[in-house]
Amino acid sequence: MAKAPLSQHKFLLIFLSWWAIWAFLQVSLLIGFGLSARTSLIDSLVSNTLVALSCGFLSNNMQYYLPKKERYWYILLISLSLSAIILLACKAILVPLLSEKADGAAYAEFFSKSWPVRFDIVFLQVGCMAILSVLWYSSEEEQENRQRRNDAERLAREAELFKLRQQLAPHFLFNSLNSISALIGSRPEQARKMIQQLSDFLRGNLKKEDQQWVPLSEELQYLELYLDIEKVRFGHRLDTQVTCGQDCMSSRIPPMLLQPIVENAIKFGLYDTTDAVTIAIRAKVEAKFVIIEVENPFDPETSRPKKGTGFGLSSIQRRLYLLFARTDLLETRVTDNLFTTIVRIPQLENIPAKPAIDNTQTPKA
Repeated sequence: MAKAPLSQHKFLLIFLSWWAIWAFLQVSLLIGFGLSARTSLIDSLVSNTLVALSCGFLSNNMQYYLPKKERYWYILLISLSLSAIILLACKAILVPLLSEKADGAAYAEFFSKSWPVRFDIVFLQVGCMAILSVLWYSSEEEQENRQRRNDAERLAREAELFKLRQQLAPHFLFNSLNSISALIGSRPEQARKMIQQLSDFLRGNLKKEDQQWVPLSEELQYLELYLDIEKVRFGHRLDTQVTCGQDCMSSRIPPMLLQPIVENAIKFGLYDTTDAVTIAIRAKVEAKFVIIEVENPFDPETSRPKKGTGFGLSSIQRRLYLLFARTDLLETRVTDNLFTTIVRIPQLENIPAKPAIDNTQTPKA
């Protein structure tokens, strides 16, 4: 429920100041019509107090019932009725009260002659207050509705982002478990090592659940855990080169952004060949963006990266759209037998970087 405007200190002060100014002007006007200063002051105080209380009552109660567009004529009816009640109350109070004064007879006659003007003024005051209250509550109601829509959209985006992130771990886990199963009989030591690395990887994944942004340095360190697991799977066939300047190590990116991209690169680079493959990962800051490139060779005769980006890249594209409402932040490029995935992350406020990977290095298996 929207708060009444007079419940806020600023608007209450404006309301009281306006009535004080109007009461002073009415005293001056009545003195100009020949009434004494005392009679004018009493008339102004009583009449304006009644009008101010009525306007406050009207404004406060509109938070419980606000006429809709098809019932705006209620405002006219309420204003007319309330103005008539105020005028009758003024007559019932002022005429007996001021009749005891020296100019009592003159005041009674003056009140009878001035009631049409008084009614018009009171009607304008009450009507303006009613209209302003309708505008206030309509604006507050629209703002609350907009806030609810924004909250609902935000929760929906967060739920979808969470779902996408939850899908990444099982997708990678199944591949790793298959590899562990294959290694248990032939290379049990390697299988145990892979299980330990997988445990570290999944533990790190759990820690990232509540993080929306992480430094690029932390993401690269987390990527190393994944690459260590993949190196156990593919042995000497997989090599990586990470090139990243220190100027972008503290830049923040969504967590687990690189792992599905690199997984996609390994899929297209190693699955259809028995040769050694080098996956190149490069990052740089350009203008207001952090640009990350992942490059892998592929065999044009057996791989067709143009026709499918797989779950990994499609999930990245969806996450970037949900975070930034842009569809141009993910790009794939094919040059000869090289497939390059380019991600552009809008630069956010930097946070202190954790120990980072060297500018150029090749992680060991």
